[in-house]
Amino acid sequence: MAKMKLLFIIAFAISSLISTVRSDSSDHRYKEADPVPLFANKVGPFHNPSETYRYFDLPFCLPDHLKEKKEALGEVLNGDRLVSAPYQLEFQRDKDSLSVCKKTLTKEDVGKFRAAVRKDYYFQMYYDDLPIWGFIGKVDKEGKDPSDYRYYLYKHIHFDIFYNKDRVIEINVRTDQNALVDVTEDNEVDVEFYYTVKWKETNTPFEKRMDKYAQSSSLPHHLEIHWFSIINSCVTVLLLTGFLATILMRVLKNDFVKYAHDEETAEDQEETGWKYIHGDVFRFPKFKSVFAAALGSGTQLFTLTVFIFILALVGVFYPYNRGALFTALVVIYALTSGIAGYTATSFYCQLEGTNWVRNLLLTGCLFCGPLFLTFCFLNTVAIVYNATAALPFGTIVVIVLIWTLVTSPLLVLGGIAGKNSKAEFQAPVRTTKYPREIPPLPWYRGSIPQMAMAGFLPFSAIYIELYYIFASVWGHRIYTIYSILFIVFIILLIVTAFITVALTYFQLAAEDHEWWWRSFLCGGSTGLFIYAYCLYYYYARSDMSGFMQTSFFFGYMACICYGFFLMLGTVGFRAALFFVRHIYRSIKCE
Repeated sequence: MAKMKLLFIIAFAISSLISTVRSDSSDHRYKEADPVPLFANKVGPFHNPSETYRYFDLPFCLPDHLKEKKEALGEVLNGDRLVSAPYQLEFQRDKDSLSVCKKTLTKEDVGKFRAAVRKDYYFQMYYDDLPIWGFIGKVDKEGKDPSDYRYYLYKHIHFDIFYNKDRVIEINVRTDQNALVDVTEDNEVDVEFYYTVKWKETNTPFEKRMDKYAQSSSLPHHLEIHWFSIINSCVTVLLLTGFLATILMRVLKNDFVKYAHDEETAEDQEETGWKYIHGDVFRFPKFKSVFAAALGSGTQLFTLTVFIFILALVGVFYPYNRGALFTALVVIYALTSGIAGYTATSFYCQLEGTNWVRNLLLTGCLFCGPLFLTFCFLNTVAIVYNATAALPFGTIVVIVLIWTLVTSPLLVLGGIAGKNSKAEFQAPVRTTKYPREIPPLPWYRGSIPQMAMAGFLPFSAIYIELYYIFASVWGHRIYTIYSILFIVFIILLIVTAFITVALTYFQLAAEDHEWWWRSFLCGGSTGLFIYAYCLYYYYARSDMSGFMQTSFFFGYMACICYGFFLMLGTVGFRAALFFVRHIYRSIKCE
């Protein structure tokens, strides 16, 4: 136990250190006329956030010295590829319609720009670590037929920069709607690009310069919806828990009284209900190695989620702290693999399993295996598209080294500790030698109908918040209300535990003693509902299109929902195991 606590502390310390590393080593203080770093990041279709390309994949003006910025692991995973921009924005130096470059756009260049404008391309840059966006052009849709549309490229950019003493506080970018280049026809075009810089003083302190990016999710209208979501979820939880507690307590009390009365009056009377199967209820499940591995992976993912919430609540993931979330996910997942190894192997040994090495290998591959296969396919798609989502070879090597040198050794150490823990499965009643036959049950007591019932209630408690999360992950909204998200997560865990306990009781009352896998599947079924919501979001709430964006969305969401399935399945089983142990400990069984 002490080792696990130490591992927790190390995970927290290192993840905090890595995820808060600044993207720029400067102290953000400048004197007049000092150069302030401006980096061009990427371009891409506005409605396809995963489909982004390098800024200079489009034939923009090149700077005199093109320099790529070294990036952290999380930034690369996020698809950021920062390079020096062609604009010079010295501190407190106004510029008016300064020429960037003159160039002749070839037919191929015009075709690239026209395709980009048609797909609503935007560009993203970073100025002193502040993000800025803008569109590269516009479509004139005066003609009703698409063949009559006119495509225009912006050639004049205005930078409005606010400063406080020696620090940059805010930057806005806008395009001159009158300075346009027609790229509709496949003709060579001579064009000159310009930019204007205006500096203005502000009283906003440097510490609050990121607040404006967080305000969009804190607007009164959005907060009302978030609180409505919380209230809706809380009412659901209270009604559900109250209903289940009342029913279960009353039914269990009657059961205890009945069984106690039966013992006093008629010792030879045949038992019924859940007491009837007391000799089978703790019979170990089929495929115990897979079951233990699923519990180990689910426990690790639960720990990972808790750590991410801790970092979010202490303010590590402020808006546009580039790659912090991805860095934290990789590092914490690697450091918590020992928890998966310990949990899986110790439980496997409690179930009287003998091949603990195979169980350990299965634990290591149960979540990472599908994730790795999905990554290989999607990375290949990104390479074909030449998108920034394609990871460089060096980054892939770093991830493989982390998995080889950190994740795998900790998994093995956790497995060895679990094997040597010598813990025994604490069953309050003896298991008979031969299993009882399960009586015929109606169709609605089957696994799939029960999973549908179990997953619907937890999903209904979180679906409103899901939209904002999806709009942040798969769109351009900013999500910063982590406290509300944490409350929703707690509600999700409570509802999952209660509904699994209730369905387990009804299953045992029907004299069906194969509750182990059923409780895990019922707990994890919310993950399937979330994936079904993905289909609704993609087709009804988003404008995503194209093979790359579609494959990225459904590929990575499949991995995330699978992770939820394992995590919530573990929560459901643990709650059901606690409940079953409690009720069988409370009665006298021969």
